[in-house]
Amino acid sequence: MTKSNPTRMVRDYTWIALGSLLYSLSFDWFYVPNQIGFGGLTALGMILNHLSPAIPIGTVVLVLNIPIFILGWKFLGGHTLVSSLFAMAATSVLVDLIAALYTFPPMDPMLSAVFGGVSLGASLGMIFSKGATTGGTDLIARLLKLPFAWLPMGKLLMVVDLTMLLAVSVAFRSLESAMYGIIALYISTLVMDQVLYGLDKSKVAYIITSNPRPMAEEIDRQLDRGTTFLYGEGSFSGQNKLVLMCAFKQRQIVPLKALVHELDPQAFLIVCDAHEVLGLGFRRYQKNDL
Repeated sequence: MTKSNPTRMVRDYTWIALGSLLYSLSFDWFYVPNQIGFGGLTALGMILNHLSPAIPIGTVVLVLNIPIFILGWKFLGGHTLVSSLFAMAATSVLVDLIAALYTFPPMDPMLSAVFGGVSLGASLGMIFSKGATTGGTDLIARLLKLPFAWLPMGKLLMVVDLTMLLAVSVAFRSLESAMYGIIALYISTLVMDQVLYGLDKSKVAYIITSNPRPMAEEIDRQLDRGTTFLYGEGSFSGQNKLVLMCAFKQRQIVPLKALVHELDPQAFLIVCDAHEVLGLGFRRYQKNDL
């Protein structure tokens, strides 16, 4: 273990704890008092609590997670399971603790669905970003990520949770409960994927200029970004050209455009979104990365 690992572990678990607190607060504030459908094992907890209020939702989730964690241990390894156990225990305890300390009054269901989806999606993004889950269908979605690695985590979770939303609507005898739940689920999916994949946005620029090598040198010097020469040919002129390809951070788009215009006002610049950039100066590849 390197010297920096303990510090990183403390930072990761602090982040998971904050995400768990936000998750529990969102659930007790926006979902429970407004009977908004919720996916996953928490939905089963809501159904049992609705049938018998003496049954705590968090305790139900804790008990039902045990067989799922046993299954996950084989495929995800110790680190993911330990951090997920921590997140699951934290959310289960906090859900019951917050409910015991304060009962949130009902509010407009649409407001609950929108703001509940935003806050819950942010909390799940925080937890998932550190390699943990809250157990239940979150862990099932994490397992599904292994064979379906190209699918975003939020989309996988949405598919798994939709079936549970229907069960909640039957238990509450309210189709509106499921409809508001679908709205909240869709919003939470967008927010979660944004937290997981959108905080470190990158771009790719293609530059066609009459001064390719001097421009590449200035991009490297001023922006600390390397470039790659692509060999092309002008369809009209028939002349061979060097096309610059450069990956850079979102925040560098303004200085890059200014630099290109300064060196060659006639340059042709194309900027594209880059979903993921791995390598020097960007993210590093990690096994089982989300």
